[in-house]
Amino acid sequence: MEKSLYMNEALKEAYKAYNKGETPIGAVIVKDGKIIARAHNLTEELQDSTAHAEILAIRQASKVLGGWRLINCDLYVTMEPCIMCSGAIINSRIKNIIIGTKHIKNKKMEKQHEFKMDYYKDNNIEVAFGILEDECSNVLQSFFKTLRGRD
Repeated sequence: MEKSLYMNEALKEAYKAYNKGETPIGAVIVKDGKIIARAHNLTEELQDSTAHAEILAIRQASKVLGGWRLINCDLYVTMEPCIMCSGAIINSRIKNIIIGTKHIKNKKMEKQHEFKMDYYKDNNIEVAFGILEDECSNVLQSFFKTLRGRD
């Protein structure tokens, strides 16, 4: 129940991005049962290719904790992080990643997925998938259908 509660908060962030015309991905960071950071994609609004939900949440959590090491923190994110975000997650020392939906649409993405899973494992980061998976997947599908002008 707890994981779905936090993922639901990440989904709220994804919908904020959706309403701004941003790719609808949301993230929250939790420490000791409390949300210390929340963010959604802002790449278009900030004109910044690094303004992904995970990066923005990590920056916010670092300010809250007063340092860059997010020891014993959990990241809830609606879609599997990209390679850039995966590096930031590992560098920030996040302990657990809880992911709503995977991002495997072709062989290239599958290869990246395998690389990231090995990368997390090598850095002792626990990864869980499928928390509110349908909801996380639906917001992305809806966004891209609208973007492409389909119903």
